Amino acid sequence: MKRPLRESLPLVAFAIAKLAFHALTNIRYGFHRDELATLDDARHLAWGFVAYPPLTPLLGRLELLAFGDSLTGFRFLAAAAQSVAIVLAALIARHLGGGKAAQWIAAIAVAIAPVSLAASSLFQYVSFDYLWWVLVAYFVVRLVESGDPRWWIGIGVALGLGAMTKYTIAFLIAGLAVGFFFSPLRRHLRSRWFWTGVAISVVMVAPHFVWQVRNLFVTLDFLKSIDARDVRIGRTAGFLTEQLWVAANAVTIPLWATGLYALFFSRTLRRFRILGWMAIVPFVLFLIARGRSYYMAPVYPMLLAAGAVMIPWRRLTIVAAAVSLLAGASIALAILPLAPVDSPLGQFAIRENGDLKEEIGWPEMTAEVARIWKTIPAEEQKRTAIFCANYGEAGAIDLYGPRFGLPPAISGVNSFWARGPGDPPPETLIVLGVHRDRLEQRFTSITLAGTIPNPHHLDNEESEHAEIFVCRGLKVPLAALWPKIRSFG
Repeated sequence: MKRPLRESLPLVAFAIAKLAFHALTNIRYGFHRDELATLDDARHLAWGFVAYPPLTPLLGRLELLAFGDSLTGFRFLAAAAQSVAIVLAALIARHLGGGKAAQWIAAIAVAIAPVSLAASSLFQYVSFDYLWWVLVAYFVVRLVESGDPRWWIGIGVALGLGAMTKYTIAFLIAGLAVGFFFSPLRRHLRSRWFWTGVAISVVMVAPHFVWQVRNLFVTLDFLKSIDARDVRIGRTAGFLTEQLWVAANAVTIPLWATGLYALFFSRTLRRFRILGWMAIVPFVLFLIARGRSYYMAPVYPMLLAAGAVMIPWRRLTIVAAAVSLLAGASIALAILPLAPVDSPLGQFAIRENGDLKEEIGWPEMTAEVARIWKTIPAEEQKRTAIFCANYGEAGAIDLYGPRFGLPPAISGVNSFWARGPGDPPPETLIVLGVHRDRLEQRFTSITLAGTIPNPHHLDNEESEHAEIFVCRGLKVPLAALWPKIRSFG
């Protein structure tokens, strides 16, 4: 066995252990509202969706085929993506010139990053976007280290995967382009391998671009709406400060700060300066675009690896690793579903991580809708549909509803809207997530039929509009109304 491979085995074992940890703990609560939407899109595969490119739903479809609706199975690839990112960070440190200590510190620093921990516990495009950014950085390091232009093939594939996962990869491409033209790599403009890599990424993205054209670039409207919402409710206000404790663990600040400095000013690493540009340019662009703080998280693994290379660890290695793992454990207790909902630790985690409260109560909600459905006469049921105002409710009805004999949900949000109101359009609606005063504008008869259960008394989106109405007597046929009710969320 070659020495580098033998040295990597303990790091791989560490990454597998982290994967096993998440597999064992990811079953504590239930599907997150975002996962429910992705699950639904996974059952309606296309070359694009309103909220994201098609790769994440495709991976979701593969997991549905392999694991059914198992929560652990559905989240397996997300956790695996983060484990691969851990190994890649260690490999980046190795190819930057770091020894065993630097590789271990880089791996642990990535493993304890709050975004990486959270992305291991939810099946979202964030999980895979993180991996593709780190993979691009690894290929760039190999390109600079070896001078072999064939690494552009790997870079092109990784960028293509990133573009088919999350649109923010464009910010990494901008950083890569700036670093490319400000480094000796620009000589590769004459290399066929460079242009082959470009061509590969373009070909990979082309089907999604065609989908956007056919759908009038609806995602631009979605992104504009979501950005305005995030700014309005203050989600972007902490972009700068949250770089210190959200995008990467706070105890690793000296590590990534050292790495960023070294990439620009150290004789040891300055030939890898392109990595610095791949961090600085996205940061500036996200700041200008008023992005969320976690958008920057995939940048930090390469900076952590660079910092790990520059610090002379020696006897500090064990202490640094122990402190880092302790910091990671404290973050895990605060953001992961490790304890029952009503336990003190569970309540603490729910307060610290708002995503956890969006994983609770969906089966109970569906059961209440099923109870209401059974109160509707059988003949009327043929002309009845379940309308959900948000994608979590719609996804939950579609996931849990079949066991109760419920029809698929209809909704005006994101890609649900494109699936239409049904044929023929319903005349009676069971409505979730809409206040009564709005319904009175559309129906002549509105009956409060139930409320969404909230046994744990959580303050979430469902608790804000818990009423479930049965609505009859549409003032305008639903088919005519449908084009006007599109929404983004």
